Amino acid sequence: PDLNGHEKYGLGNVKYNISRIRVTAVEFPSASISLLPGTGIKLVIANASLTIDMNWSLRTWMFKDTGRSTVYISKVFVTAIFSMPLDHTGHTLISLISCRTTSGDIDIKLNGKS
Repeated sequence: PDLNGHEKYGLGNVKYNISRIRVTAVEFPSASISLLPGTGIKLVIANASLTIDMNWSLRTWMFKDTGRSTVYISKVFVTAIFSMPLDHTGHTLISLISCRTTSGDIDIKLNGKS
């Protein structure tokens, strides 16, 4: 979904709109799944990266600008633990018990008219 809103900075408001957000690349160079007896499954993703493209616009009382942006997030680490109980009919359910995510680097490139 698009993101829009306004923030108050100094002497006025900044209105922003971020639209056409698209994930253009995802890399999982290291991922593993292991069984946790009595608990479920543990998923570990190490050193992943993600590239996101989007349009943006800003407007203040002094200026307005629009453009495109690329965000590159790298050194992403995810650890998730899932439980896998059976429901009353014997089918397996999957529930997220815990999830921890960290990212190391974020590189943002803004291209605009100004």
